[in-house]
Amino acid sequence: MPKKDRHEKDPHEKGRPEKNRRGRDRPEKNRQQARPQPSVRDSLRVPPGSRVSLASYAANATPVGPQDKATGAAATALLGGPLADLQERLYAASTAGDRRRLLLVLQGMDTSGKGGTVKHVIGLFNPSGCRIRAFKAPTEEERAHSFLWRIAKALPEAGEIGIFDRSHYEDVLIGRVRSLAPPEEIERRYEQINTFEASLADSGVTVVKVFLHISYEQQKRRLLERLDNPDKHWKFSPGDIEERALWPAYQEAYEIALARCSTPAAPWYLVPADRKWYRDWAVSSLLQEHLTALDPRFPPAGFDVRECRGRLLSEG
Repeated sequence: MPKKDRHEKDPHEKGRPEKNRRGRDRPEKNRQQARPQPSVRDSLRVPPGSRVSLASYAANATPVGPQDKATGAAATALLGGPLADLQERLYAASTAGDRRRLLLVLQGMDTSGKGGTVKHVIGLFNPSGCRIRAFKAPTEEERAHSFLWRIAKALPEAGEIGIFDRSHYEDVLIGRVRSLAPPEEIERRYEQINTFEASLADSGVTVVKVFLHISYEQQKRRLLERLDNPDKHWKFSPGDIEERALWPAYQEAYEIALARCSTPAAPWYLVPADRKWYRDWAVSSLLQEHLTALDPRFPPAGFDVRECRGRLLSEG
């Protein structure tokens, strides 16, 4: 048998990683440069000024992050500690005059999971530092004012995390679909919303607007679950079926609102919501990224720490 030239490669070695002088596998070039993971904000943000077609977004997609339920649930649980720490720092900073706070706006079709998000995501925070408001049909007093009047009254204070279950966007969503205001008034409201949210950002409010994107088929399944469970009948109304019949009109209204009101100061984030575990992970991660970017700090002591410690140690 002829000897193999020492420079000749064994055909069986084809496709195997090249070894370095010490015999270890030499990593391929693309492995040497680890690809940075995209942020959740970048992955889910609706680009300002873009046209939006909800049909092009899969409501059961997992565009970034965990790809299965078990991994997603575990990842969400791991966010609890960092979120609680960031919330405490945000509140502590407010005691020293820091005016910053965060507002989470949740919008979505019926059964998209607004209440579930409040329960499972906001449950990771200390409730004493949260201000939660669910907006229903406006009262007679609220109708006597601008549509933004009741919103301004419910804003979080410095150091707080505010959560809106529905919001001022109802006035360009159901207001548009149900013709609750003249078309020209609806048109004016988009710019009023943008001006209002820009003023919030200027005053230290980080606005995180989340559209929970659910599919037509998944909504039907969730409505049937409510009908099939007597303990869930209180969450169902025959009017839900009437609203469902207006699905195309609502989708169009959302597309317009997302396109017209996703701004640099207050962008929209589109979260696929057919998978509840993914919804919870995505919203938790969005909050974690925004609070981390704020980087709130514990304020320094406004008193002599050593002197106070000495006084305590000298007791009795």
